[in-house]
Amino acid sequence: MSGGLVALLDDVAVIARLAAASIDDIGAAAGKAGVKAIGVVVDDTAVTPQYVQGFTPDRELPIIKKIALGSLRNKLVFILPAAMLLSQFLPWALTPLLMVGGAYLCFEGAEKIHEALTGEHHGDDSESAAAIGSPEHEKLMVSGAIRTDFILSAEIMALSLAEVAGEPFGSRLAILIVVAIMITALVYGVVGLLVKMDDLGLKLANARTGGGRALGRALVKGMPKVLSVLSVVGTAAMLWVGGHILLVGLDTLGWHEPVHILHDWEHAAEEATPVAPGLVKWLVETLGSLLFGWFVGSVITTVLRFVPKKHAAAAH
Repeated sequence: MSGGLVALLDDVAVIARLAAASIDDIGAAAGKAGVKAIGVVVDDTAVTPQYVQGFTPDRELPIIKKIALGSLRNKLVFILPAAMLLSQFLPWALTPLLMVGGAYLCFEGAEKIHEALTGEHHGDDSESAAAIGSPEHEKLMVSGAIRTDFILSAEIMALSLAEVAGEPFGSRLAILIVVAIMITALVYGVVGLLVKMDDLGLKLANARTGGGRALGRALVKGMPKVLSVLSVVGTAAMLWVGGHILLVGLDTLGWHEPVHILHDWEHAAEEATPVAPGLVKWLVETLGSLLFGWFVGSVITTVLRFVPKKHAAAAH
């Protein structure tokens, strides 16, 4: 997770946290809680650009705005009240719910890998019935993006809540509101920049200076590759975050062996590496979480693929 986007998001979160610390404790706590959800933020940022593919440039930012407003509504209207009620009256339920969301992220990541390897695509048939770029297609894309965002937003809010679970009710509420607004603005601000970079490249390609034209051509040629890399990073983030959530959840619920095995690998790698042992330990932990997430996601994918076939066979 050393990509430029991750570094950008991390730097922004750190700056926000430091600035908030000079204002009040709630702002500082919100920054800290938001940083804990950075893996899901990267995934959210990586997933969203696909929903504006096929639209004219003048519709890209309005579509992103609609998705951003839907994301904020998801967080503040639906997820936040449920999270506050659970944390107040059923705090023990947060870990199982986090694990359900983690399992979903693992499934999504494993499904994307399967589709990339096999060429299969499991989409909504109604999408193909609407002409690409039409108002009906735009409505389908926006609603689909907001549905996907709901799961990711729930993970962001749950991870943030877990980080400030010991705060009083009012402080928890204020912190989560700040996190919701901060994360939404960050994610969809970055997405807006990403999808408009090729338009900026086209303008620069017609610049008077040779340097401007060269930069414009580089942007036009490079952005599809950037988006492809971002898609890979998003898939890896799904598996990493999902696997980590499941490992921590299993440890919290009493099954300690998976976490202990991963910790043994981390310590072995750290002791065997004379240079940057801390980095090596982090890489082992990240890779272990990713592989565990991929394994769980593959199991879920296999089961879900088997069940429909069984039903289809019974129907005949």
